[in-house]
Amino acid sequence: MNFHNLISASELGTLWITYQEKTMILRILEYFIEKSDDQEAKNIMGMMWQELDYYVELMIRIFESEGAAIPKGFTKEDVNLDAPTLFDNGFDIMLLRILKEVSMGMYTINMNMAYRVDMMTLYEGLTTITHKCYKLATRYLLKKGILTLPPNITIPKTTEFIESKRYMKGFKLFSEKRSLNAIEVGFLHHGIEVNNIGMQLITGFAQSAKNKEVRQYFEKGKELAKKHIKTFQEFLLENDIQVSATSGSTVTTSTIAPFSDKLMMFCIDFLNGFSIVGESFGAFFTLRNDIALKTTLLTKDVYFYGQEGLEIMFKHGWYEEPPQTEDRNRIISRTE
Repeated sequence: MNFHNLISASELGTLWITYQEKTMILRILEYFIEKSDDQEAKNIMGMMWQELDYYVELMIRIFESEGAAIPKGFTKEDVNLDAPTLFDNGFDIMLLRILKEVSMGMYTINMNMAYRVDMMTLYEGLTTITHKCYKLATRYLLKKGILTLPPNITIPKTTEFIESKRYMKGFKLFSEKRSLNAIEVGFLHHGIEVNNIGMQLITGFAQSAKNKEVRQYFEKGKELAKKHIKTFQEFLLENDIQVSATSGSTVTTSTIAPFSDKLMMFCIDFLNGFSIVGESFGAFFTLRNDIALKTTLLTKDVYFYGQEGLEIMFKHGWYEEPPQTEDRNRIISRTE
């Protein structure tokens, strides 16, 4: 019996976006491997490049076996290995760690939308190497002192249950708000961490992008990342929790782009989506309504910022069109 069904719309869609993401990461890794002077960092990135290159070739074979057009994705044209160093002091592994964090969430969604054995096997394999890379990157960054741990709290000795809806109230003008719980502290720390990396990334993109409109767009994104960091820091400081620096990485003064404007715009669009999902997830599990509300408002800002970015990409022909369903109305109403 043949269990090889035709690829479904959901599988074709997840395969397409995975191909875009993986070819983007390959180009980013190629640049960072070229510029790195740390052998351990090179080994981590080199391992990831080899694994991803194998899976990109596997995806190409699936597209070919289905008779589907192979997406263009991102090619050697989108990376300039001769560009000077734009980021320094461990930023390469910091960014790789964030990208793998995004990938972990993507593969869970993709697996949920897979029905064919080969597609499930694809995402299972990608999940395994992503977990391995994330672990290696985290250990490396902690060892180098680039990544700091989240704050500690007093370990509870008893279990308690919430007995009043007042637990949710964060808007208290004349009385103290309840202290943050461990879930909220973790969410706020993570928000500072990822936005710090995002701010550095988009700063480098802003000063090196060739297109003026793109540079201005990245500059706006830098200010949005600062707004996120400031908001999350204020919540922690109000609770007498020291805000730790999450990265010693730096952006150099280079104005020569290591990547095409197309790749940089796609990268920021990709991370915008991660920000929206991540902050929505955090807001859902936050039990203080002031944190949930401010996080929701920040998410709204990211959404509209992302829409502006898409308009720029469409305008310049930088966003490859995903596989489309048939336009029956156009077919029926055609003129012979």
